[in-house]
Formats: sequence, C-alpha cells, structure tokens
Amino acid sequence: MRAISLFSGGLDSMLAIRLMRDQGIEVTALHIYIGFGSRGDVSDQLRRRAELAGADFRLVDVREEYIREILFDPVYGYGKNFNPCIDCHGYMFKIARAMMPELGASFLITGEVVGQRPMSQRPDALKQVQKLAGDNEDRLILRPLSAKLLEPTKPETEGWVDRDRLLDINGRSRERQLAMAAEYGWEDYESPGGGCLLTEPSYAAKIRDFIAHEEFGVEDIDLLKYGRHFRLPDGAKLVVGRHREDNEALLKIVNPDYLPLRLSVTGPYSLLHREATEADRLLAARIALTYGKSLPGQSYEVHIGDETVEAKPFESKTEAQKYFVLKP
Repeated sequence: MRAISLFSGGLDSMLAIRLMRDQGIEVTALHIYIGFGSRGDVSDQLRRRAELAGADFRLVDVREEYIREILFDPVYGYGKNFNPCIDCHGYMFKIARAMMPELGASFLITGEVVGQRPMSQRPDALKQVQKLAGDNEDRLILRPLSAKLLEPTKPETEGWVDRDRLLDINGRSRERQLAMAAEYGWEDYESPGGGCLLTEPSYAAKIRDFIAHEEFGVEDIDLLKYGRHFRLPDGAKLVVGRHREDNEALLKIVNPDYLPLRLSVTGPYSLLHREATEADRLLAARIALTYGKSLPGQSYEVHIGDETVEAKPFESKTEAQKYFVLKP
C-alpha cells in the first residue's frame, strides 16, 4: 500500500508521513512547487526531511499553471493578504490525485490540523478543499493528525489504515507535535509559521503594486522577494538591494523586462524596468546612489544596461523613500 503526501517540509507533514510509515504504508512526499514557498532553492532540504520522515521525494514545478489558474481568480477568495489558501490546497490535491496511477498510490495524506490555520483548516474549509480536489465521492484524502475529529475516509473504512492509531490534534498549539518530534529525535524541520510568502503583508503589497502596472509572470516571483521596491513617477519599477544577500540574489535573477543598474562607487546592485523613461532612469540612478557610498552634491556615473548616465545622490534617504512601494 502506498500513499502520496502533500509535503511542505514542515513538522506536520513530516509527522503525517511517519504515522503512515508506522503502519507499514509506503509514502511518496510530493512537493508541489508554486514559487512562493521560500526565498531560495530548498529542494535538497526538502528531500532530506522527507527521507528523515521515511518517504521518497518528488517535486513538481507548477508555477506557470498556478499563476494562470489560481493566483488571481480563486473561487474562495484570499486570506488576510494575497493568499488563496483554500483554492491552493484544492489545486494541490487535484494534482496529487492525477499522479496516483503513476506513483502506484491508493490514497492521499496531508499534515493539515483542524483549527490550525484560520482560513484553510476550519472544518468547513476542509470540505471546500475536498470539493475543489474532486474528492467528495472517493474520500481518498486522509489527515492523520486530526483524523479522529473528522468523518472516516476510504483508507480507514476499507481497513488500509487503522483509525485507532491516528490522532485527534486540534487548534494552533504545537505542543503535541513538538513532543512527537522529540520522541522521533527530529531537529531538522521548518519552524511553525514559516512558509508561504503570499501570507506576508509586504509581499502581498508588492504583488498588488506590480499587477497595477505590469502583467505578472513566473520570472517576477523572485523579483519581489528581494530588495527595496520603488515605483517611480512615470511608472517604472526599481529594485535596490539592501545587503549582500539581496545583491547576490538579484544578480542571479534573469528577467528580460529588467536592466541591471550598476554604480561607479560601492553600493547596491539594482534592477530597473527596461521601458523606464529618461526621467525615471535618472531618478533610479539617484536613488541607487543614495544607498551607496556616495557624497551628496557629487556626480557619479551609473550604468543602466548599455547606457551610462550622470547623476547625483539625494541629500538624504528620506527623499528617496517617498517612492517606496512599501512605506518605511
């Protein structure tokens, strides 16, 4: 018997896998990559955690489809920010269901806990997820951590899983999960509350600003993860690195809509929309210089793609900050 587990790399999803493995069920940990789950490439970390829990690991990249079909038109709307959690979970289960024949799986599991998340893990929300996943009749989705609080699923009624060995965890406390992790000797798992950037107010604000001016695509996901974000008077977007980590991350971004902006003094690496007007280009140069090791009143060369402009920094960062997408 094999199950597919939706796998975030968090403690709950690891425990759900382990509860199945303790009943002799093979598990494939399936990480459905939508692009908003992390600030970096964590595939090796996810694989390690899946193996620690006792599962083999698969990753499926669905970023384009997710943006096209889920992100901007969710059936059940958003949470507090830009997070279509109910639609997202239903979508992930739908993908996992479609992969069952390929992976030889008989049912699906998840680490969801009743009452843990205010939007997506209420009892009524779990039913909405089930409907979106097309699982109302088959009832193949099992939530091992809270199974005793929910109606029995097919894996339980058919005897594939012993319901008596499942749990009845409820609410936001992680006390029982942390105690179980200690029993298993686990120390490598994502801290509670970590995860989706769409739940973060700052990232949500940057998406809303972005789609008001440009069409959002896969290549823009990472662009919004790093740096200070500015919206210039003629509409161009400017991203200015805040520190070494930002600069290194922005250097790796390949986005055909943005040009690198390099200073002739020590300072941040920046990206500017290629269709920026001459006025916005000059302003972008001034802002970037203001965050570099420049002297007020002195002119410097700034390279924007293949173009070079002469610009002076602002007298203070306060003048540059009025163009922030997110106000300080």
